Amino acid sequence: MASVTIARPASRSANLLVLLLGTAIFLNYVDRGAIGIAAPLMSRELGLSPEAYGVAFSAFFWVYAPVQFFAGRLCDRFSVYALISAGILLWAASTLLTGFVGGFASLLVLRVMLGVGESIAFPGSTKIIARHVPQEQRGMANAIVATGIALGPAAGTLAGGLILATWGWRAMFLVFGAITLLWLAPWRSTVRSMSADELAEAGAPVPVRALIGRWSLWSMAIVHCLGNYCFYFLIGWLPSFLVRSRGFSITEMTLLATVGYAVQAVCALSFGRFSHWWTCSGRSEAACRRWMMVASQTAAAVAILGLSMAHGAVSIALLLCLAGAASGSLSLNLFAIGQMFSGPRAAGTWMGFQNAIGNASGIFGSILTGFIVQRAGYDSAFVVTAVIAAVGAVWWALAVPRIAPIDLAHT
Repeated sequence: MASVTIARPASRSANLLVLLLGTAIFLNYVDRGAIGIAAPLMSRELGLSPEAYGVAFSAFFWVYAPVQFFAGRLCDRFSVYALISAGILLWAASTLLTGFVGGFASLLVLRVMLGVGESIAFPGSTKIIARHVPQEQRGMANAIVATGIALGPAAGTLAGGLILATWGWRAMFLVFGAITLLWLAPWRSTVRSMSADELAEAGAPVPVRALIGRWSLWSMAIVHCLGNYCFYFLIGWLPSFLVRSRGFSITEMTLLATVGYAVQAVCALSFGRFSHWWTCSGRSEAACRRWMMVASQTAAAVAILGLSMAHGAVSIALLLCLAGAASGSLSLNLFAIGQMFSGPRAAGTWMGFQNAIGNASGIFGSILTGFIVQRAGYDSAFVVTAVIAAVGAVWWALAVPRIAPIDLAHT
């Protein structure tokens, strides 16, 4: 009979931090995804071709991906709480200023600035969860962050689409940037209320050389890249696909996309609750998370391939719900498994590296999709993305090694 794990309660400040981190990730995805919502009108006003839009969308990742290496390391060496404040201040300002862009060049610069600001979000949140949340409760903590990943595009698409249809795309960026700035007040208040013991580091940072040669780190980084390719493809190209290729209005596009993201949020919380129950019942957390990812990547491949052939609103909505369920598992488990491998001492550096490689797909994926769309159409881009999702399922099953804490005893 499996033994039952008794869950230790997280502290009040830890719970507040997790809720605020979930909110920050929510705003992160509202702000980074705003360009996809604005694309049908912004591209027309600024004269952007599909290739030019693909370059502008990917500019965020030019800096966001490589800076993750340094952001993660900084989280292990300095105050992660102050770093998160600074990053959010920069990304909020970048979002707000996008409402004033006059052409391709200024849009490109602000997308790069947004990438710098948002680079702290995932290494920082991973570091704080690994430090403050008991291991058996990290499933729910990561589920709250994963819900922010889902609700950000959902709320951003719904609210952004309504603002877009009423006041235009510039107003959307102004509103989103101003709301993000307001988040800083409760974050700073919560951090100031914490004791010195709560803010103290768990130990000396782990040297980079102790991590960089491990296949567990590289395998997670590669599979993160495969999963993100599919997720960013839908964030960046779904609105234009629904409007330009399938003929839906802005309002219809908004409702269809929001349904998929809403399902993603519900599934992220449900999967988090399931993994919490599974772990506390004494079963293998590693096996649970690995096979959840195999199933979710397979479901993503089916959903994205189906979208390439679907034309009716009902069939597209159902396929987007399936894609949303798959993304809910992805956003939960990528970070939870990274925390399982790294532990609190190495969490920032580990996730910085994993997320840097993982987000490289935002660079080449957006440019590749723009190239395919301009020359072969949206349907071909969906087929290519479905194949990448299927490769991700195989990678989770065969290439990710045994999921267990790495040995840091001699570092």
